[in-house]
Amino acid sequence: MNLKQNLKKTFGVSFAAIFMATLVPAGAAMAADNGTMMQYFEWYLPNDGTLWTKMGSDATHLKNIGITGVWFPPAYKGQSQADVGYGVYDMYDLGEFNQKGTVRTKYGTKAQLQSAISSLHTNGIQAYGDVVLNHRLGADGTELANAAEVNSSNRNQITSGTYQISAWTDYNFPGRGNTYSAFKWHWYHFNGVDYDQSRGLNRIYLFQSTGKAWDWEVDSENGNYDYLMGADIDYDHPDVQAEVKNWGKWYVNTLGLDGVRIDAVKHIKFDYMASWLANTRSTTGKSNLFAVGEYWNNNLAALENYETKTNWSMSLFDVPLHTNFQSAANGGGYYDMRNILNGTMMKNHPVQAVTFVDNHDTEPGQSLQSWVSDWFKPLAYATILTRQEGYPCVFYGDYYGIPAKGVSAKSSWLDKQLSARKSYAYGTQHDYLDNADVIGWTREGDSAHVGSGLATVMSDGPGGSKSMFVGTAHAGQVWKDITGNRTDTVTINSSGYGTFPCNGGSVSIWTK
Repeated sequence: MNLKQNLKKTFGVSFAAIFMATLVPAGAAMAADNGTMMQYFEWYLPNDGTLWTKMGSDATHLKNIGITGVWFPPAYKGQSQADVGYGVYDMYDLGEFNQKGTVRTKYGTKAQLQSAISSLHTNGIQAYGDVVLNHRLGADGTELANAAEVNSSNRNQITSGTYQISAWTDYNFPGRGNTYSAFKWHWYHFNGVDYDQSRGLNRIYLFQSTGKAWDWEVDSENGNYDYLMGADIDYDHPDVQAEVKNWGKWYVNTLGLDGVRIDAVKHIKFDYMASWLANTRSTTGKSNLFAVGEYWNNNLAALENYETKTNWSMSLFDVPLHTNFQSAANGGGYYDMRNILNGTMMKNHPVQAVTFVDNHDTEPGQSLQSWVSDWFKPLAYATILTRQEGYPCVFYGDYYGIPAKGVSAKSSWLDKQLSARKSYAYGTQHDYLDNADVIGWTREGDSAHVGSGLATVMSDGPGGSKSMFVGTAHAGQVWKDITGNRTDTVTINSSGYGTFPCNGGSVSIWTK
């Protein structure tokens, strides 16, 4: 039986799926040391142009705490200097041209970003750029186009006759001109908009011309969820397909990226996204370019469908796991902790799972606000940082705080958990997810990481303890709680077991 047949027999899936899963999405997560990503921004950062400089200066510290990859925010010119990056105006302007009243972006200049990425690379940290391909905002002018209104809750239903609107779809980039690309965007490069300037009307408009329709396949919410905001890009248009692929090559090569985070993939034509990623990898010569998509749906089946349709070519953020964390945090001690991993990418597709607790969209005041309560955050982070499945992502707003929303920094305890991941979370894992309140798991450690091995135990209720196996190699050792939540010790018996306690509503991570 050959390798391909062995893989299919063992895993029940195609060789291509396994190959792409193990080779492409893993990135730093599959390195000799545990990979850990940091999302290096939050929504409410001040518009002072200093983030790139801070990121570069922070690189050594990030390396020391175990960060191996940094996802930084959209680096191109938005509709204003204060734009967080998702109101994309010109993707070729990385803070280099005077457009929208500014040269720099919210985060700094192109030169500052390139310097910061160089610093990351010097410290052995991968750089992941945020890619926003769904829409454009901040057009330079309006254009007349025929359009029809659609039902906002069923975009397949046209609710008006065709009439002429004045749409913000003219993108000519006067500050950049033809540098890097001579492509100019016009109404026919888009499927629709949400505003008619001539009437001052907010509607969802589908342009009416030969062959125009919402892209498919996309998420089926609202009948067809191609349209999200601004001027929605038409990925059935061949010129658009070619231009966005050209930009992908340019962006990765210009910044020397090791990976990409792809925004709003459920709104972008699935097969084009797979084609764009394959093209970016081949034209840059980076066949192992890391990619993680944001498909915001807590239904695992939807994520699996997307992975299938895109040939398992990228990782996905584990939204179902985040949802479970929030449910547990809001459960007041009555959540059944045996279910914490159920229906998640982490459990079912661990190699493709980028696990996270919160992000810029879930933080207070944002569109997907679903903030995990502070009391449960240590339990959630211990889950993504000490288990073997998934590529964990630490949120800047958790580590450094969100001053604008009164959210304090959690670096003091996150540093301890990151240390546990960096030094101890290796080897065979044993799960003890067998109690509604108290669950745990152990890692036996491996020979490549001297002194490695740990036991994680947590409770959303009154606390307790679990007898768990850590391996006979640890017999006689005395272990302590690296979090400092417990001051007692645990001695591993001759059979390789220890009885590990944790406090109520708390987590303890025990190590030698």
